[in-house]
Amino acid sequence: MKHFKPVAALIALPLMLSLTACASHKYVDEKIGAANSRMDQQDSRLTQLDATTQDALNRATAAGKLAEGKFVYSVVLTDDSVKFDTGKAVLSDEARATLAQLAERLKTDNKNVYLEVQGYTDSTGTDDLNYKLGAERADSVRRFLNTQGLALNRMSSISYGSEQPVAGNDTSAGRSANRRVVIVVLS
Repeated sequence: MKHFKPVAALIALPLMLSLTACASHKYVDEKIGAANSRMDQQDSRLTQLDATTQDALNRATAAGKLAEGKFVYSVVLTDDSVKFDTGKAVLSDEARATLAQLAERLKTDNKNVYLEVQGYTDSTGTDDLNYKLGAERADSVRRFLNTQGLALNRMSSISYGSEQPVAGNDTSAGRSANRRVVIVVLS
């Protein structure tokens, strides 16, 4: 009996080790399974994000191609043809007549064009005021062209305020030339 205890212990030891090894394998397998599950979820999210990103890139590329367009010509409307009083965005009767002629030309010659209507001011006033006034001038031209049958979705307006003057702002004639709208025609 004396020898039986050490022999039983020697036999029991590998049995106990094999049982703990099984428990360890089971524990490790569970943890690996959980980690694999989380990685699969992350892969799914990344795949979805990649698809969303690719879709956004495709839409941006298509918009860029549309916006690039080919330059056809530009029309500069200054105090000579479209008069803007200082601080005003109201179209005169002369301006309306000039724009009506342009609208007819665009409808007959270039049915599939896109217009960018750019508004400018002289340097009188603050930058904020000039940007606002430039936008109002461009929008008044855009709205008038729309009343002449040109689709609003084929026109955009932008204000440059007193940026990019075509003449010096130190004379009345220079300031008058800078109070203008430029219509860029793209195909």
